[in-house]
Amino acid sequence: MTTHQGTRPPRSVGRRDVLRAGFLGLGGLCLGDLLRLRAAGDKHGEQTACVLVWLGGGPSHLDTYDLKPDAPAEYRGPYRPIRTRVPGLDVCQLLPRHARIAHRFALVRSCTHGFAGHWDGAQHVLTGWPAVLTGGGTPTSVFPEIGAVVKKVRPQGRGGLPTYVTISHRIDFVGPAYLGKGYEPFVAVGDPSAPDYRVPNLGLPADACARLEERRSLRRAFDGFRRDIDRSGTMEALDDFDREAMQLLTSRETQRAFDISLGNPRERDRYGRCNAGQRLFLVRRLVEAGVGFVTVELSNYREAGVDGGWDDHAGGCNIFDRMNRRLPVYDQALCTFLEDLYDRGLDKQVLVVVLGEFGRTPQINTKDGKPGREHWPAAMSVLFSGGGLRVGQVIGSTDARGERPKTRPVRPVDVLATIYQFLGIDTKQQFRDTTGRPLAILPEGEPIQELL
Repeated sequence: MTTHQGTRPPRSVGRRDVLRAGFLGLGGLCLGDLLRLRAAGDKHGEQTACVLVWLGGGPSHLDTYDLKPDAPAEYRGPYRPIRTRVPGLDVCQLLPRHARIAHRFALVRSCTHGFAGHWDGAQHVLTGWPAVLTGGGTPTSVFPEIGAVVKKVRPQGRGGLPTYVTISHRIDFVGPAYLGKGYEPFVAVGDPSAPDYRVPNLGLPADACARLEERRSLRRAFDGFRRDIDRSGTMEALDDFDREAMQLLTSRETQRAFDISLGNPRERDRYGRCNAGQRLFLVRRLVEAGVGFVTVELSNYREAGVDGGWDDHAGGCNIFDRMNRRLPVYDQALCTFLEDLYDRGLDKQVLVVVLGEFGRTPQINTKDGKPGREHWPAAMSVLFSGGGLRVGQVIGSTDARGERPKTRPVRPVDVLATIYQFLGIDTKQQFRDTTGRPLAILPEGEPIQELL
């Protein structure tokens, strides 16, 4: 079992810290905020990173990480649990690689909340705030999701790399909210498993870069007189986009990090030559290069004949046919990624969190001869790995039918608090929303102490 690495002794604050504090102050931080962050335990400094693996649609906890072999047949499903290297940490029989590396992750089996829709579940899980409907029922993100907050607080990655990257597309239903469009992620669109995969717009001819800089300078001069009267933050957001775009387009480090063709073909084979595997291979390259926060969605497994995410409703599909196809691909891709983090010495620097917006109903429903499970936020599993955390353990449990937490209930806001603490971000820090009201990053929540 991996032991927890204690907090490093506090270091003195030097000239670089003062300069950094001045820079961050432009985005809402001052020197006092920075010092408070260090006092709160920013033990890893700027080199830490988080990878959020999103299982969009909501995976069934009873068919993956929290099987109930003694429950009635209409609950337990067809799968049996298999033992792992960690006593008491059993997983589904379709996850044999998980069983081999269970000493390198921890499972929280008792995460729970009350939002049963995809949009409100995702908003709550990824922001920590209650979901709010606006504009006649439109699912608009009212509070900023975690990646946007990280981009707001932390400086840009090394060598011009962006702070916040999402692979292929943004997670549905969430966004930067009142922080503004400047805190959207850099989206690496496309399928990394495609033979000719390239991230669009990374790399331009020298003359094109020169023209882009000329246009940027001209627009700055033209728009300068408007900045004093701008109250929406739009101009600042455009400036942020400009800076990031120029750094992305001209940075050799960025181009190399995103160029998956530079990877060892044998390493890529280990992940699986599929969308899920190559997405995680790209993620590994990004965190090694210095990206601070990456979201990657492992929802669709088209090569295995499974689409539509983990949203396995009765009638729309046969959940067990989909699991039979999906789980081996997921098992190979995720476990190879986690193994690489440890084998390459990144396990103290990089935290990995795997979750969806909710679990699925413990009782199996059948419609038109197709079994499935419906939305179920009362119980879900969350996987943690790396981050110097105490892995190789199970935290919390659900009742005999997997319906609700039996011991140690954990809320999504506690999951987020754990991530923020690892990244050295003070969740009591406040930003002002569009009305000028100060709002903390999280309304409540405590880091999961068993992991620390």
